[in-house]
Amino acid sequence: MSSKRIGIINSGGDCPGLNAVIASVVKSGAELGYEFYGFIKGWEGLLDPIQFMKLDSDAVRGIAHLGGTILGTVNKGRFGAKAGEGNSRQIPEDVLHEARDNCKALGLSGLIVIGGDGTLSGALQLMEAGVPIVGVPKTIDNDLQHTDRTFGFSTATQVAVDALDRVHTTATSHQRMIFVETMGRHAGWIAIRAGLAGGADAILIPEFPFALEDLVAMMQRRQAEGRSATIVVAEGAKVHGQRVHEGEALDREVKLGGIAQYLIRAIDEMAPDAFDMRATVLGHIQRGGTPTAGDRALAKAYGVAAMKAFDQGKFGQMVIYHNAGMGTIPLADAVGSIKVVCPNTMEYETARALGVFVH
Repeated sequence: MSSKRIGIINSGGDCPGLNAVIASVVKSGAELGYEFYGFIKGWEGLLDPIQFMKLDSDAVRGIAHLGGTILGTVNKGRFGAKAGEGNSRQIPEDVLHEARDNCKALGLSGLIVIGGDGTLSGALQLMEAGVPIVGVPKTIDNDLQHTDRTFGFSTATQVAVDALDRVHTTATSHQRMIFVETMGRHAGWIAIRAGLAGGADAILIPEFPFALEDLVAMMQRRQAEGRSATIVVAEGAKVHGQRVHEGEALDREVKLGGIAQYLIRAIDEMAPDAFDMRATVLGHIQRGGTPTAGDRALAKAYGVAAMKAFDQGKFGQMVIYHNAGMGTIPLADAVGSIKVVCPNTMEYETARALGVFVH
């Protein structure tokens, strides 16, 4: 087995900055004498039939500014370990052994795994089965513990702010109440940051359930004043403590979505024909496209830090960005729970002080 061959895996949802991480791992590692295999479509590429591409400095040249990932990705499959809200599922032992044996057959000295809580939960289980692994946090939701910011979050938030800037003008012109639905199943970081920056009148996030009556009262006050309202709502926001979802999904979490339209229907039932309401669902445009400058720089720092940690033998660790520097923590600590918006969160406190509805 070569001591200088590393496999790179990204799994879960695509994320602005992924290519920058891959390029930085390969470029910094090549200087240290390593070679790289990038597995196609996440963990599925490491399982039979194995699918990978060899990566060198030429292969990753000019990709850092591109959205998506040159390796492709999936957020389900035989290696799925995600259960949501910091929970994980046990991957079947035969699947773990197959992945481990394929690493050995390819002469890999270990893996650098880029992913969120589900992907890294799977990485932790594979590491316990005998594969050396260094993890890199990847989520636009910014909800992984112990790291101050994840790449992709800045881009997703900016997309939402750009949408809010445009929604404001049409809402004001027509005196409408417009709901802007963002991503955020269990954590409302995108919604709270974008809503604050974009001047939203209400921000509805999973961490703070709200009563429909209170929201309607706020809308009535604004209408009485001759004003419109722009309402940011995360897909996982809870109405009277309950999430809105589109139905049960096989072998993974329920499929969330549609809360903006649900709120319009519920409000119209409570106050028939009282408001002119519209909904805009941002959906996947939040995690597609070109990463911002901040996300590119952060992603490159994560890639270099991951390669450095691997070269130093810091296996079973995840690289983190903390106090304006890079470090590592045990993978087990990183995936045990998710980071959520709290009452003392800067954005939440600021929004409340400015009179934004953020119950």
